[in-house]
Amino acid sequence: MKSPKEHSLERRFLSLFPEDTASHRLAEALVDDQEIQAMQDYGNSVSIKRLGFNDHGPVHMRQVAYNAVVMLDLLRDAGVRTSLELEGTGTYEDSLCAVVLAAFLHDLGMTIGRQDHELLSCLLAQPIIDRILAAVLPDSLQRRVVIRSLALEGIFGHMATRRIHSLEAGLILIADGCDMEKGRARIPMALNTTPKTGDIHKYSANSIENVTIGKGNRKPIKIEVEMSTDVGLFQIEEVLLPKIDMSPDKPFVELYAHVTGQDPRQYL
Repeated sequence: MKSPKEHSLERRFLSLFPEDTASHRLAEALVDDQEIQAMQDYGNSVSIKRLGFNDHGPVHMRQVAYNAVVMLDLLRDAGVRTSLELEGTGTYEDSLCAVVLAAFLHDLGMTIGRQDHELLSCLLAQPIIDRILAAVLPDSLQRRVVIRSLALEGIFGHMATRRIHSLEAGLILIADGCDMEKGRARIPMALNTTPKTGDIHKYSANSIENVTIGKGNRKPIKIEVEMSTDVGLFQIEEVLLPKIDMSPDKPFVELYAHVTGQDPRQYL
């Protein structure tokens, strides 16, 4: 059964899409798909209970999808064209579909393990992408091929360990890095109390109070991170910034961080 948090995120996520569009049908298919739900649930169990990591399940992937669509809309509002539009190989709607698929499926590989999970996610996601696109776009093989390829690029590159080149795939990196509010570390903090290497990630994430994505002052996208303590700077400098640095979307992003009650620090 889905949690209240999942239902809340789904409502916000689906509200981003105009009715009677391919992207809306795609988004509905993703949130209603039982196989995806089962894989996300099990991936979260592996991540938290077996490996001691933070949330990599249905809530996380819904949040990343929401973040990515918000940022793509901000770029469009600023007149920034997607890679498919610039290359003449697809429309904004095609780019949106690819971003949604990549964001919603990018951590499926966590059902198997952490190492190279982005590659495992591609392997597991491809038949699902094919199945859902065949239902949403049954009459357009070319569109399905383009959207699938772009979605897999986004999944492949989301760990910032491999160079990607499209604006669409670059958004997955940043959207993933932005999901670092303290709720994501709540369960691991409660379950794993024995000190071990890597705990800084949990404690750092637990100090992130709020991440806001909105229109920038000088750039299309402004990311603001509010922390309860400056230990959250580790999460920003070691997780989010490397992802932004590897993203083709870096020129379009402003990044600010501050401890509650203090003046913000500008990174980008």
